[in-house]
Amino acid sequence: MFEALSTRLNGVFDKLRRRGALSEADVNEALREVRIALLEADVALPVARDLINRVRERAVGAEVIRSVSPAQQVIKIVNDALVEALGGGEGMEAPGLDLNAPAPVPILMVGLQGSGKTTTSGKIALRLRSRDKKKVLLASLDVQRPAAQLQLQTLAGQAGVTSLPIIPGQSPLEIAARAMDVARRELYDVVILDTAGRLSIDDALMEEVAAVKAATKPHQTLLVVDAMTGQDAVNTARNFQDRVGVNGIVMTRVDGDARGGAALSMRAVTGAPIRLLGAGEKLDALEDFHPSRIAGRILGMGDIVSLVERAAETIDRDEAEKLAAKMQKGQFDLEDFAAQLKQVGKMGNLSGILGMLPGMGAMKGKITNAKIDDGMIGRQAAIISSMTRKERKNPDIIKASRKKRIAAGAGVTVQDVNRLLKQFDDMSAMMKRMNKLGQKGLMRGGLGALLPGMGGGKRPF
Repeated sequence: MFEALSTRLNGVFDKLRRRGALSEADVNEALREVRIALLEADVALPVARDLINRVRERAVGAEVIRSVSPAQQVIKIVNDALVEALGGGEGMEAPGLDLNAPAPVPILMVGLQGSGKTTTSGKIALRLRSRDKKKVLLASLDVQRPAAQLQLQTLAGQAGVTSLPIIPGQSPLEIAARAMDVARRELYDVVILDTAGRLSIDDALMEEVAAVKAATKPHQTLLVVDAMTGQDAVNTARNFQDRVGVNGIVMTRVDGDARGGAALSMRAVTGAPIRLLGAGEKLDALEDFHPSRIAGRILGMGDIVSLVERAAETIDRDEAEKLAAKMQKGQFDLEDFAAQLKQVGKMGNLSGILGMLPGMGAMKGKITNAKIDDGMIGRQAAIISSMTRKERKNPDIIKASRKKRIAAGAGVTVQDVNRLLKQFDDMSAMMKRMNKLGQKGLMRGGLGALLPGMGGGKRPF
């Protein structure tokens, strides 16, 4: 979501690093470029102005000008200002969902039609059931859109939670009252009330939402907004906050080509924190919003903590340990490679994973040119599936005629098969080097001991 902004800001900071000592004029010039970058990223003008003023107050001073590393000091100040703009700061990190209320806890989902509100309701239900072990009831109050209630019923089945039975002809208020009554009698922990949306904000929508809110007294009123709509998302948030009142925002489609300014504007415009991010269509594609981690992504520092957390949630630990033991012994074959691809695929799309690695913002162009896409893992898995067990165990026997058969079976080209085999050969060679060096050798030689041509001037293995 923040790729364009990240690229622009890193360009500004690279110029600062090259200058060494900084004058006040240097800092002011850099801040002008930062301001332009923020506005181009769709950050609301008052928010951009306030952020730049805060940075200028801290950056134009003796502590920066006389600093040992003035450019790094400026970047640190910009980082802190971004964290504040995103709603972070001491004691305010990652608000997530607040369920600190007597059960059943009502969560009211509001937003415009097409923002992803119903899908987000299903995502939250899955998260509460699987991660927090909550008993969840989903209820659709949308009597406007055809099949909206059936859609939520389907999502409830996929999430493994209960959906309130549909009774035709009931009003949103009647459905909400029935949902709360069922939740109390059947001892549910959380009730998610999915309200109707409209294509645009109107009085009928706001009156309906306000009436449901007054009747159910939700502990959380979550506004779902589409990050792709930019400043329209900010205007929608402002209107809902003014007319209904929300205490949390969920931004959807953050894995798309949104410029990111809406996220930077939300807290300042509404006073409500962004609590969750929807980063894909799958039901498990939902993550907590961490202001400091998002600021790190914007400034090219990566987000290793989120990457590790995602890995811990998705990767089978026993399977990973078995695979690691085989790799350590140099017994790695294509079946193990397929298992590894499957584990990586569970973590989400490649662009999202790469965006969490430090310094990858500057590598975006190279990654694009290399044509690394989210379908790559699926194609590689298909190639391996098209091989016989004997071929997977002993890839050396895969010659021209076998490659043609495998390519036809997987629906790819022979070049794709060759690429996969080359990747496997490279990985196998690294495993053998690791096994040969042992732990002490790795500690002495570091990465240079593993990568060809980096071993202190020695010839490649």
